[in-house]
Amino acid sequence: MTTSESIIHQVPYHSQWESPELVPDILAGTSLAADDPLWERSGAADQEEYEYWSWRLCGVACLRMALDFWWGLAPPAVRLAEECLAAGAYVRHPDGRLDGLIHAPFAEYVHRRWGLPADARAPLAAEDLPGHLATGRLVMLSVHPSIRTLDPHPPRLGGHLVLAVGATEDALLIHNPSGFPDGSQQFAPVPWADLPRFFAGRGIVLGPYGQPEE
Repeated sequence: MTTSESIIHQVPYHSQWESPELVPDILAGTSLAADDPLWERSGAADQEEYEYWSWRLCGVACLRMALDFWWGLAPPAVRLAEECLAAGAYVRHPDGRLDGLIHAPFAEYVHRRWGLPADARAPLAAEDLPGHLATGRLVMLSVHPSIRTLDPHPPRLGGHLVLAVGATEDALLIHNPSGFPDGSQQFAPVPWADLPRFFAGRGIVLGPYGQPEE
C-alpha cells in the first residue's frame, strides 16, 4: 500500500491513561493505574473506578483526540465511557466483565451526541485509509495492541483501537492510546507491509462536519 502524497492531520494526543509517561510501567505491572497521580482528571469517582476503566478506554481516547482536533474539546474519559455504556457501546456484566467497544452503537452515539459523522465499517480495507485521510477524516482501527512494538508475530488480529491520523508513501501514522513514549504514542509510523499483521479489517470512519449538541 502506497500513497503519492503525505497526509498528516495535527491531531492532539490523548492516552487512555492520564499520565502517558507511565504507560510502560502500567503495562509491565510495575505500577498500578490506580497510582496514576493524574487519575482525577479522568472524571472517575475514585482510584478503583479509574483502575477499572483505564484499561478499557482505547476507543474513548480515540474519540477524545478527534473531538479535541475538530472542536477543541476533550471531555473526561470516564464520563465519556459512562455515556458509551448508556448508549450500548459497552455492555458491563455483573462479574465486572465488559464487552466493547461495540462499533455500531458507538458510531451512533458519536453522531447523536457530538454531531460528528461516524461510520462503523466491516470490512474496512487498508488501501482505503489514505483516501479517507485525504478527505479530512480520521479513522479508528481495530488492531492488535502489540502494534506498539511492531511485534513480528502477534497472536491475533484486533482487540485494541488506535486512531489513524496520517499516511505517507511508506507508512500509516497512528496515535496509539496505549503506545510507549519512546515513539509509539504520537504519529507512530506503521509500515504498510506490517499493518496486515495487526489490523482486523474493521473500524470507524470519523468525519469532520457538524457541531456538538449542548
